[in-house]
Amino acid sequence: MKHLRSLREFVEELDRIGDLRRIDTEVDWNLEVGAVIRRCYDLNAPAPLFTNLTGYQGTGFGLLGAPGALSSYTNPLARISLALGLGPDASGQEIVETLVAARSAEGIPPVVVPREDAPCKQNVMTGDAIDLFAFPTPLIHGNDGGRYIQTYGMNIAATPDGSWTNWSVNRMMIAGPDTLACLIPPPQHLGVIRAQWTAIGEPMPIALAIGVEPGLPFVGGMPLPQGADESHFLGALFGEGIDVVKAETVDLYVPATAEIVVEGHISVDETVMEGPMNEFPGYNATEASPKALFRVSAVTHRDGALQAVVAAGPPVEEDHTVIGTTSAAEILYQLREAGLPVTSAWYPFEAAVHWFVVAMRQDWHTTLGITSSELIDRIADVIFTGKPSVNAPKILVVEDDIDITDLDEVVWAFATRSHPERGEFHYPHKLSMQLAVYLSPEESHTFMAGKVVHNCLLADLYPEGAQPVKGSFENGWPQEVRQRVLSRWNSAYGFEER
Repeated sequence: MKHLRSLREFVEELDRIGDLRRIDTEVDWNLEVGAVIRRCYDLNAPAPLFTNLTGYQGTGFGLLGAPGALSSYTNPLARISLALGLGPDASGQEIVETLVAARSAEGIPPVVVPREDAPCKQNVMTGDAIDLFAFPTPLIHGNDGGRYIQTYGMNIAATPDGSWTNWSVNRMMIAGPDTLACLIPPPQHLGVIRAQWTAIGEPMPIALAIGVEPGLPFVGGMPLPQGADESHFLGALFGEGIDVVKAETVDLYVPATAEIVVEGHISVDETVMEGPMNEFPGYNATEASPKALFRVSAVTHRDGALQAVVAAGPPVEEDHTVIGTTSAAEILYQLREAGLPVTSAWYPFEAAVHWFVVAMRQDWHTTLGITSSELIDRIADVIFTGKPSVNAPKILVVEDDIDITDLDEVVWAFATRSHPERGEFHYPHKLSMQLAVYLSPEESHTFMAGKVVHNCLLADLYPEGAQPVKGSFENGWPQEVRQRVLSRWNSAYGFEER
């Protein structure tokens, strides 16, 4: 494992593998930056690093776009695997299995470093000096309600008794020089902690860390159980604690290598208008509405601070890679803990975390001695309990002769193996995402909606040994014929190697 301890180390690694495009030409933070990032998603282009931003020349400040998106490197998952310490060449299932292994390990708490050793303390703003507009935070989409400074940072908050610290990613829009408008859905862990502070009538202390080490946004998007500290999990993943330092004005510890740290409190009852904003389902479906008010008490930042920016929208962008990768790992861990013979799990990024796929061992039927309908119910009991339920509205269950990280194979299995009448299992009134465009206003407001599992299993439909076999290149020809074809592909047949 290679633990990249700062966003700057991550940028160096992207540059090393040829997956970074430094843009020194002047680019306007007002919409142009967002459009470039969006185009990079569409083309799987290198991550853009903007160094010359309109109105901010001479500050040294910069923006890194698409930090966790699909890569231009030979492995499209390179940014994800680098962020999680695996180098640039890990497969989707290797990444998921690494996260699952860390779930079984004991957490490692952060290491507190002296203030003088924390780069995030190089500059400090307090009182009248606080100015969030000092940074080149972009207006990302043409229909956004404002400039979103929090699209890929960490919100850090603790319960009033200090027993639980949560690290999460929730969007935040600049409302004024020293205020932010914050989306804090009540079912999310940040909302659960805020409710505890509201119950005692006190504003919630919070720190927003921007430009953090690359592994943090991934664990911040992982549906760990309530009470789990994401920083401890990241420590377990790397086998060492991350570096933190005490905040200036709130009783919290923040990543020592963060580029920018915004400190303050979430008001008990004050609100400010926020939105609209393009979101991960791929639509600008939200409207401006009153959101929680974040009053800023201090800002610290590194010299030449670098902000990581996500331009949320249609797949594939960071909402899909982060939530998809880490949620698949958490659900896989929970399914195995429940004693189910699950081989792998995956969110196809292209489905904007609306599809989730589970692959069972092909001998599940004889191993468990149950029917596929009984198995579906057992899977649903696990997935539709707690936070993992949020982003799994449509689930496909297949056997592991399907490579579930290959969307072509998933679509083929769904189309050919799920019975159009008996293959759907419906589960009403389950915890749901808020932003799906098909939800009714009531479902969106209550975070409760129906879920469906599509049964694409074959093992209990055929006698043992008589199940249909894929007529693939691997299955349809003897090994010696396949080897002959592969060895002659270029030299004899004239095809290009792929």
